[in-house]
Formats: sequence, structure tokens, C-alpha cells
Amino acid sequence: MNAPRPSPAPAPAPRVDYASRDYWAGTIKMGLSKFFILRVLHDGPMHGYDIARTVERTTGGCCSPTEGTIYPVLREFEAGGFVTVTEEIVQGRQRRVYALTEAGRAAFRVALDAWMEVTAALQDTGRAFGAAGRTTAGSRCR
Repeated sequence: MNAPRPSPAPAPAPRVDYASRDYWAGTIKMGLSKFFILRVLHDGPMHGYDIARTVERTTGGCCSPTEGTIYPVLREFEAGGFVTVTEEIVQGRQRRVYALTEAGRAAFRVALDAWMEVTAALQDTGRAFGAAGRTTAGSRCR
């Protein structure tokens, strides 16, 4: 009778470097991408490339969504009824133009309130721990 072979040990999970600024910047950017997509669409309809560039410009480069980030979010917003999509021909190319629905505008207002609460708590924490003096002068993000 053959004895069962033991399963190989699972590969260790990659170690997260919580002391890395890149880790925290990435985490923040992931959370803010959806917010800023709603934010720029609040100004008016846009196609995907314009959304990405406007988010980057609006955030001073702190949040610059890629195609791999922006289109899944836009599909999620469309499925949820937060944006509508129309097809337009621009300079001979077909483009999908995204516009906020009333539900999307309401979602943006809720998100804005939530982020403002968090921002106030972060500012209080920064004051309590003296973080304001440690930020890089002239840089909003890295």
C-alpha cells in the first residue's frame, strides 16, 4: 500500500513593506482613483483618455490612473447605473463617452463627504504627531 505524499508547502505570501512610502502611496492612489473619476465626470462627459489625463491634472500627478485601472472602474460605474455611455465619432474614431447619472452625482457627494471626514482626521493626526514639518516642500505626492 502506498502512503499518500505530503502536499508541498504553499509559497510564502509576498512580504508587505509597511515602512515603504511607495506602499502607502499605492494604497492611497487605489482608494482615490474611483473618487477622482467621479470628480472629473462631475464637470461633464468625457472619453476614457480625457478622464485619465484630467484626473492626473486635477491631482497634480498624485493620482494618474492607467487604462488598466480606469476602464474596469468605468464598467463598474456603468453596471451600477452611476454613468451612462454613448458612442461618438471623434476625428474618424469611435469613442465611448462617459457621463454621470443623477445616481453618480449623488455618489460623488457621498464620497466627497466621506473623504473630507477622513482628511480632517488625518490633519488632526498630522498635527498631533508633528507630521506637517516632515512633508517634502513643494511636493504633493511622490
